[in-house]
Amino acid sequence: MTETFQKTVLITGANTGIGAATAKELARRGARVFFACRSEAKTRPVMDAIAKETGNGDLHFLELALDDLASVARCAATFNARGEPLHVLINNAGLARVKGVTKQGFETTFGVNHLGPFLLTLELEGALKAGAPSRVVVVASRAHERASRPISDEELQGPTRSVTGWREYQVSKLANVHFTNELARRWANTGITTYALHPGVIASDIWRTTAWPLRSIAMRFMRTTEEGATASLRCATAPELANETGQYYGEDGLPRAQGRFAGDTAAAKKLWEQSLAWVAPFRKATS
Repeated sequence: MTETFQKTVLITGANTGIGAATAKELARRGARVFFACRSEAKTRPVMDAIAKETGNGDLHFLELALDDLASVARCAATFNARGEPLHVLINNAGLARVKGVTKQGFETTFGVNHLGPFLLTLELEGALKAGAPSRVVVVASRAHERASRPISDEELQGPTRSVTGWREYQVSKLANVHFTNELARRWANTGITTYALHPGVIASDIWRTTAWPLRSIAMRFMRTTEEGATASLRCATAPELANETGQYYGEDGLPRAQGRFAGDTAAAKKLWEQSLAWVAPFRKATS
């Protein structure tokens, strides 16, 4: 018998990969799911298929482009205008090995994987407090464990510097874990708990920019998107995690040691303050 979960969930990047697998399972359990995605044309067919398969039609689209902070602010404002509580926010969307800058001039991977979700989470604080006990789940990666040095300021703005984009991905995922840790400290005693996780190496669209045929060969050895949703689902729903916050979980959904630079509270605080200053022109909601 499928466990029920009749709560409101917002998932970024829910139209593909781990996000779609997570959305489908939560819909199956009875959740009200908001799909925060870039393209409605690409998302509606996924929503329709999930509704047909699960029998749950309580699925809703929100337009969201994480590489544009104005779009992030509009997405949050659209949800907030509904005046309803939010029980789970899953910051799932991300990219890897993509070069360039965001609309506001930040390194693309950092902007999409950290700065956009940072703003979205802060703008949804009121809805999350209204839904407390509520959860913020951040899909990070064990790539942050492999970072050879802490984050440096010059890596965050301007175009991608490395040849492969791998260092930038590590930076963005280390930022994810810093954010989760700092969010847990700043939102302690609010009824909102936070979780970072490594979903495993997944055969998903995140590798779409990796050269063919290397991508095709590598993906044969990766986990499926359904397997990749395991940790997200556990962090979002497991009753036994209700009193845990600011921890990092492996692909099996069990606690895992954070990378050697992730526990630097001074670095996490600095990143928070920098991020807050960068998104300040786009803040709409009040705490």
